[in-house]
Amino acid sequence: MKALILAGGAGTRLRPITHTRAKQLVPVANKPILFYGIEAMVTAGITEIGVIVGDTRDEVMTALGDGSQFGAAITYIPQDAPLGLAHCVLIAREFLADDDFVMYLGDNLLEQDLGAFVDAFENVRQVASGGGPAAQILLKQVPDPQRFGIATLDDAGHVVELVEKPEVPPSDLALVGVYLFTPRIHDAVAAIKASARGELEITDAIQWLIDEGEQVRCELLTGWWIDTGKLTPLLEANRLLLEKIETRIDGVVDEDSTIDGRVVVAEGAEIVNSTIRGPVAIGPDTRIVDSFVGPFSAIGARCVVEHSEIEHSVLMDDSSVIEIARLEDSLIGSDAVVSRSRRKPRALRLMVGDHCQIDVE
Repeated sequence: MKALILAGGAGTRLRPITHTRAKQLVPVANKPILFYGIEAMVTAGITEIGVIVGDTRDEVMTALGDGSQFGAAITYIPQDAPLGLAHCVLIAREFLADDDFVMYLGDNLLEQDLGAFVDAFENVRQVASGGGPAAQILLKQVPDPQRFGIATLDDAGHVVELVEKPEVPPSDLALVGVYLFTPRIHDAVAAIKASARGELEITDAIQWLIDEGEQVRCELLTGWWIDTGKLTPLLEANRLLLEKIETRIDGVVDEDSTIDGRVVVAEGAEIVNSTIRGPVAIGPDTRIVDSFVGPFSAIGARCVVEHSEIEHSVLMDDSSVIEIARLEDSLIGSDAVVSRSRRKPRALRLMVGDHCQIDVE
């Protein structure tokens, strides 16, 4: 079994953060989103991993390296333009060869035992006559199915139809960004045509398998699943992952500071005369002084927080928040400075890039 992880795409919904970095490398709970998927693959016993890369390939390749830091071997597969998920399978043909594989969207996070998902597929294929299913998909009931690829099941629970982002959805069962395929999928992606939006849709490829008489197995996801491509779901993912941390204090907390709940203070970090109320993760070499950091906040490496209150927010590496009375529900990019002006006359002074959103009290 191999893995194909998709890490291309421009990340337009997270601009301006993604003007300067790959969306899959934006951190949640102080770890790049993409790392969670790779770690899940390795935990499931899959160590041969192909990574589809686009315009941000240099940054992705620098972050992942050869994969040895994860216990994996990574092969990079460049995609010159975002031409669809099925196109990713098409261009990965040489890497995938004739092996079964997992395809995983690198900007998705989900509460799912990937190993159990893979084992179920392999076990069914071993005992089934005729080789068993050619694919397995993961489905989740959603309130807004028109935004997703949608599956229709028959009374026996078999997948009978798939459609991409329908105006009138036939069901509320969305395809989660994890797929299992046998080599039969290569025939499918070679046979389909581009959709009206100019992409080779993976839903069309799976539908081709069904139309050709192949079985497509499905499982229903009961836990959470988050596409981290927008601010609100990214902060929600940060919250859910921080819920899982255990207290670890490797940095320095002075006697005038208070640590409440589950808090990680990384090596080199310093907490001075401050209150940290978890779950909170504080990265290495960060300094928190005369401040309050409240629940569901992740403060990256080498940050400075002084005379401020922060809650339910993500601060990326090397950022500073100085004398801000209250900051919440926010994503602060790396090397950013948020501070209160001391110039006269007092005013709100902003240098704001394209696609920013500023909410002023």
